[in-house]
Amino acid sequence: MRILYSHRIQSHDGQSVHVEELIRAFRAAGHEVMVVGPSFYEDSSFGGESKMVARLRRLLPGVLGEFAELAYNVPAYLRLRRAWRDFKPDFVYERCNLYFLAGAWLARRHGVTLFLEVNSPLARERSQFGGLRLARLAFALERFTWRSATKVLPVTRVLGDILAAGGVPDDRIQVVPNGIVLDRFPPAVPRPEGGAVALGFVGFVRTWHGLDSVVAAMPGQNMTLTVVGDGPARPELEAQAATLGVTDRVHFTGIVPHEEVPAQVRRFDIALQPKVTEYASPLKIFDYMAAGCAIVAPDQPNIREILAHEQTALLFDPEDATARWATVQRLVTDHALRHRLGQAARAELERRDFTWSGNAARIAAWAGAARQ
Repeated sequence: MRILYSHRIQSHDGQSVHVEELIRAFRAAGHEVMVVGPSFYEDSSFGGESKMVARLRRLLPGVLGEFAELAYNVPAYLRLRRAWRDFKPDFVYERCNLYFLAGAWLARRHGVTLFLEVNSPLARERSQFGGLRLARLAFALERFTWRSATKVLPVTRVLGDILAAGGVPDDRIQVVPNGIVLDRFPPAVPRPEGGAVALGFVGFVRTWHGLDSVVAAMPGQNMTLTVVGDGPARPELEAQAATLGVTDRVHFTGIVPHEEVPAQVRRFDIALQPKVTEYASPLKIFDYMAAGCAIVAPDQPNIREILAHEQTALLFDPEDATARWATVQRLVTDHALRHRLGQAARAELERRDFTWSGNAARIAAWAGAARQ
């Protein structure tokens, strides 16, 4: 199939992993993909955004920045329409972004088959955490974009319910969780019993993740903690480790390229997902499953879409301040349980095909059916 892939990604981070891995999977399956996106995306390094975008954010704060996002749709739509006319794709695949209307306009004006990938309710997210001046307009345009798609692909059923509440018919909603490249994760070798238990976390670490409770419990425990990534909580955690005398057992790798993450995760005995947004499909969980780690994660609906308590992970009550560490401690002292959960998580990932290649195959099949 010929796929026109549209996005407005500005930085190389978790969202770019989704974009690039799915494009790679489409191409590996024999599909021809043309990508239409911002030219400045290529200028950004992994973990950062382009200098041009950073400068615009400083110069155009608040409502002016939102008007600039809206204005970007004019050149974006013209570029996408030109690519559609020249490339003649079987369908357009677009990653949803707030105030990004190019795919929706193309679908409505020209009857194009549009598959819209949705990773979060961005208007709600930005109004709660990032500030949103044109809130009423943002929510209306987000619903307009959702409703314009032939198929809407949320990453969780929880998010799918939000889309349905926003007016998207349920038969146009198809859940597509995140995934991994299985070849990067050879089956885990049995982890030896004895020695320090290796705890690990992957991602951009913030204070609300609660890793301070893990560091606080390390004195007197035979364990280490590795954080694969960086983030604003790092200085506090490093200072805490120094105060407690466990600096030699708390290690930050800093930001590493995504393709190097598997080698890091395969060293973990226990993999931590301390806290997660209620509608997210965390990339790190699929890495943990593929590596055969024993996983600790909050017991909430979007996580239960992937993991089962006592079967493929241990899930804790996110409302209980003591539950997270109690769950970790149970795994620290039970090697057999760690091994069983890790093996079961890997088997579940393979059984349900939580891979980018699997996602690409399913999306292409749905697109073929939509064109009939």
